[in-house]
Parts: sequence; structure tokens; C-alpha cells
Amino acid sequence: MSYTITLIPGDGIGPEVTGATREVLAAAGAPIEWEIVHAGRRAFEEVGEPVPEAVFRSIRKNRVGLKGPLETPKGKGFRSANVTIRQTLELYTGLRPVKSLPGISTPYRDVDIVVLRENTEDLYAGIEHEIMPGEVISLKVSTRSAGLRIAQWAFEFMRYTGRREIACCHKAGVSPLADGAFLDAFNEVGADYPFIAQANLPIDNLSMYLAMDPTRFDVLLLQNLYGDIISDLCAGLVGGLGVVPGANVGDKIAVFEAVHGTAPDIAGKGVANPLAVLMSGVMMLEHIGERRIADRINGAIWAVLEERKHLTRDLGGKADTAEFTAALIDKL
Repeated sequence: MSYTITLIPGDGIGPEVTGATREVLAAAGAPIEWEIVHAGRRAFEEVGEPVPEAVFRSIRKNRVGLKGPLETPKGKGFRSANVTIRQTLELYTGLRPVKSLPGISTPYRDVDIVVLRENTEDLYAGIEHEIMPGEVISLKVSTRSAGLRIAQWAFEFMRYTGRREIACCHKAGVSPLADGAFLDAFNEVGADYPFIAQANLPIDNLSMYLAMDPTRFDVLLLQNLYGDIISDLCAGLVGGLGVVPGANVGDKIAVFEAVHGTAPDIAGKGVANPLAVLMSGVMMLEHIGERRIADRINGAIWAVLEERKHLTRDLGGKADTAEFTAALIDKL
């Protein structure tokens, strides 16, 4: 069986890291045909908008996509291309697994956290206006339906992945209606899953505990803004955005992506680390049921990282993108 999957190469280092990912997936035997469409700065320069309708048509048809980092043109009146894709396609769950990797030196060991972020509401609804000069109001949107939807997704995710404890993180003491509604939805859905340990704690307490001992946490469920911040914080615990995968998932569609930026300072130099996109590609393989191939690639990643002979510069090595990719393929 072969799969047609949408590929958005991205901007900056995007084409380099997605290209390396395609090489590794092909070497591992992944039966994928790529349908390439463009978004971000390239799309804006070609057709005048950062997310053309062709992108949505392709993803809706194929149901699965892999995306490189995108740049949204500044000062052009456009919303973030990433936010536009998530909200238009109703990809309401931001999935960010964060796991300690061999060969990467950090102050923490044995971190294994999954951050789940509600993707469609909160301040990212983009509802704000200036009521008078120098006075701006931004609206935080929180609905019961969105809270129930992602809570249900979270508990089912835990049930099928063997995760044992979930913490809903909030600021209900300060925002009792908006954050309180999110917490109430979590508790309501959680009542149907008594075999999964459940907790809730304020977001500021979570930040402190993550700095003290991140190994105490299993799965974190957060609203959009908190999830954006905490997912990057957790990435820093294991080496940064260059070593963590990501996905945005809805009921019928999933888009897997690197969570780092476009790195224009090194674009085109052949030195970018493709690991984040590659690990997102592995998550994609697991999503479509190709777990045997995913496991092979994961084994190659761990072997290369443990040897530390072919690491890119951001990981403390001297290898370029091609050398790192070749080392992974050699392990396969």
C-alpha cells in the first residue's frame, strides 16, 4: 500500500530539512508519494497570500501533511500562516512529545512529557481592537465545546498510548470564567476515565515544578497561549526546538511539523539540523499505521545520537545536513 501525503517544504531552511527527511523515509522503505504545495513567504511572493486555497485542498484530500517551518510576511496585514492552517482545518490539538535523547547534553535526564495544547481559541482567536488611542482590548475566547473536545482527545490519547497521569494546567484563580470553563470540561470528561490519574494546577506552579523536576510530569493539557509557552519551555529541557517533533491534529486531518523557525541566517548553507522535521515524520508514520518503519528510523536516530560522530553544529558536532542524513541512512 502507498500513501499520498501533502508536503509543504516551508521557508528558510525548510526545503533542506524536509528534503533530508524525505531521503531518510525513502531509505527506510516508507511507501509515500508526496504532493507538494507551498505556503508562507514563498506562496505570498508567488500568489499574494501566505496560505493559498491549494494548500487546504491538498490537505483535505490527503488527510495527512508534513510541513516545514513557515514565515509570515511582516507588515502585510496577514495572520500567521501556521495559525491560519490550524484554525481553518480545525486542527484543535497541538501535540508536542518532549523526550530526553542520547548524546544531547542538558541539565535534565529522563524527561518524557507530552504537551497537549488547545489550538483554536484563547487569545489566538485574534479578536482585539484599539478602543481609544493607546488603549487596546484583546479578547480571550473559551468555549465549553472546545474544552470538552480536546479533553476527550487527551484521555483517548492516553488510553491508547499507555500514559498514566494527566494534569490540566490553568489560571482559574485569576480567570474563573474562561480558565474555569476549561478546567470544568476537563473534570467532566475525566469522570469517564477513573483508571487514569488526574490532577490540575496553576500555570505558574507548573513552571516552577518543571524547572525543579520535570520527570514528575507525564501529560500536560493546556489552553492555547499557555500551551504555546510551556511546549517551548519543555523543549528547552531536552535540548531545544531542534530536537522535538510536533503535530496539529483534528478529527479527520493531521499535519506534522517542525516547531522551530525558518533560520534565515543559515538557509541555503547546508548546515541545518533536520532532526525535528524527521521526528515529526516518524510521528506521521505512526499516525498512518506504519509503526515498523517508524521504529526503524527511531532506532537509527538514537544510534547516530549515541555515537556523536555525525552531529550537526547545534548539537555540538561538525557535520552538515548531508553528512547527518547519510549517517542515519547508513544506520538503516
